[in-house]
Amino acid sequence: MAYWYIFCKTDLLLEKSPDGSFRIPIGTNPPIPLHEWNTIHNITPAEDNQEVKAVMIDMPVTGNDRYEMCGLRQSYYRLPLEQYLKAGKCQEILYWDSNTKFCGVCGAPMKLHTDISKRCVNCGKEVWPQLATAVIVLIHRKSCNPDYAQQTDEVLLVHARNFRTDFYGLVAGFVETGETLEEAVHREVMEETGITINNLRYFGSQPWPYPCGLMVGFHADYVSGDIHLQKEELSKGAWFGKDNLPTIPEKLSIARQLIDDWLSNE
Repeated sequence: MAYWYIFCKTDLLLEKSPDGSFRIPIGTNPPIPLHEWNTIHNITPAEDNQEVKAVMIDMPVTGNDRYEMCGLRQSYYRLPLEQYLKAGKCQEILYWDSNTKFCGVCGAPMKLHTDISKRCVNCGKEVWPQLATAVIVLIHRKSCNPDYAQQTDEVLLVHARNFRTDFYGLVAGFVETGETLEEAVHREVMEETGITINNLRYFGSQPWPYPCGLMVGFHADYVSGDIHLQKEELSKGAWFGKDNLPTIPEKLSIARQLIDDWLSNE
């Protein structure tokens, strides 16, 4: 028996239960017919020790009363958390497979060598799945509000130009070669907002399979500077208190986890 994580591009095949819930199909054989060119990848077993298989198919499954295609992001709201996280890992392996068909040294075909490595059939070069590491930070500032007897805590929220809707998120960016996580946080904050920060506090990390990232979250404190947004990256940004928040990110993101962590602390 195995869980079958079947993708068409970034859409995932879900099985509909009689009670209206969804799950990942499980069985000895794949839930839909596969072609000989559909590579079946073995993934780290699930928490219940069941085998996990990942497959990329050419066309989505439609018109099926039992199965439904769902975007990976949307599956967060339909699947148990452990199945959503496993789906992300499967998507990352499939993305890696589709982008490493040929050797970067000699151009010959790459073939699977282990479950998580490939080897060039000509020169023997080996490759493994790569992660793009990014940092994300919630910046705090104490503000004097005449309506309160004491200082209140505000946070910096920004709207990136690539956001599809009008929500506000956090300053974030990729870690550069030769950089520590802490150096990346300071650099990204300065580049994107023009302010300086200190007192970085590690919050946690999150796999981000869109397509193959690892998000590392921090809290930090404001030190100095006025907000000067990097116009190529950000369209809006401001300080917000708990009583005047804009639309914030979805619950699946570490950005939302950082904001919720702040909101839960008085």
